[in-house]
Amino acid sequence: MYRAKIEVSLKQGHSDPEGEMTAQSLKELKFSAKKVNVSKVYIVVFEAESKQKAEEAVEGMCRKLLANPTKDNYSYVIEEEK
Repeated sequence: MYRAKIEVSLKQGHSDPEGEMTAQSLKELKFSAKKVNVSKVYIVVFEAESKQKAEEAVEGMCRKLLANPTKDNYSYVIEEEK
C-alpha cells in the first residue's frame, strides 16, 4: 500500500480568482497579504507492486484527471502506507 500526497497549482500567468478574492478578504481584515495562490492537495491511498509502479500510477492520475496540463503544475510525494 502506498500513500501519495499530490499538490496541484496553477501555472504562472494563469489567473487565480479564488486566490485574488482571498487576498482581498485578508486585506479587509487588516492582514498585509500581498498575494495568495490557491492549490489543491489530494491524499490518495492505493495498492501498487513497487515504488516505481506507484510513481507510474500517480503520474497517470495527475495527467488523466487531477491536473490540467494546459494550466496546472503538480508535484507529489509517495510513501509506503503502514
